[in-house]
Amino acid sequence: MLPHQLNPVIEPQFEAVNDYIINHLHSGVPLVEKIGHYIVESGGKRIRPLLVLLAANAAGYKGDNHIPLAAVIEFIHTATLLHDDVVDNSELRRGNDTANAKWGNAPSVLVGDFLYSRSFQVMVEIRNMEIMEVISNATNIIAEGEVLQLLNARNPDTSEDSYMQVILGKTAMLFEAATESGALLAGADKAQQEALRLYGRHIGIAFQIIDDVMDYLSSAEEMGKNVGDDLAEGKATLPLIHAMREGTDEQRQLIRQAIRKGGLDDLQPVMDIVHATGSIDYSRETACAEADKAIKALDALPDSSFKDTMIQLADLAVKRSS
Repeated sequence: MLPHQLNPVIEPQFEAVNDYIINHLHSGVPLVEKIGHYIVESGGKRIRPLLVLLAANAAGYKGDNHIPLAAVIEFIHTATLLHDDVVDNSELRRGNDTANAKWGNAPSVLVGDFLYSRSFQVMVEIRNMEIMEVISNATNIIAEGEVLQLLNARNPDTSEDSYMQVILGKTAMLFEAATESGALLAGADKAQQEALRLYGRHIGIAFQIIDDVMDYLSSAEEMGKNVGDDLAEGKATLPLIHAMREGTDEQRQLIRQAIRKGGLDDLQPVMDIVHATGSIDYSRETACAEADKAIKALDALPDSSFKDTMIQLADLAVKRSS
């Protein structure tokens, strides 16, 4: 079952978001539409726009503006994917060729810019300054998170705190903006706004940690990207940080060397060390702790089917295999 199918009330709203997204990809430049449709329709689960719908409904929203707001979040997310794949020289995403692999780096970056600007056009139409503030701040922090990740590339001395700062910026911030903006749209009180903001933050952190774990677990078919991509890019993610902390001197040096040079020459021995040091279990436990924090934050919300679905989603975030 796909995440949006967990709640029968949400499912038609989710389909309305998909329709809205497709209808707002129009452009007078054919290549913009072609790349936009390619990346938007490439099989993502649309977790972030789903969170907008769930947060707004959980806070009692009765209008229709949560549909374009959810589309805004998905446009921003899609723009970051286009830019990330260029920065990382990625060739595979969600089991398909990346846009930069098909059309080149320049068109991918520029269509990413188009999606960013389209998201702000739609946001202006919603006419809510508090939401604009939350989302504009989030996009700024996301950009900083991406730069910080770039600075940490091929740095084996990256700390767990620095890693958490990166994933808070590059991933969790948009989850947080999704749920907080949904609360603001619904006119939720301050306690509920904060609860939904924290829910988004913690589920976003959990989601990214599991993504990083899967780089050392899954096949390319399961993940929709190449196994070992993070190591190839010299990213010191949580499994590697923990393995270096807990491993022998020899194991630590092998991982440090692999991070410094990037590539996949040392992938198998690094994977062996990650498993031998319990780093997969440690990372999963860290993700589960974040998911528990997300669920705990929902205590401030009244009981509803939407709240129940958000609890299920937090659980799914740490149990998924793709």
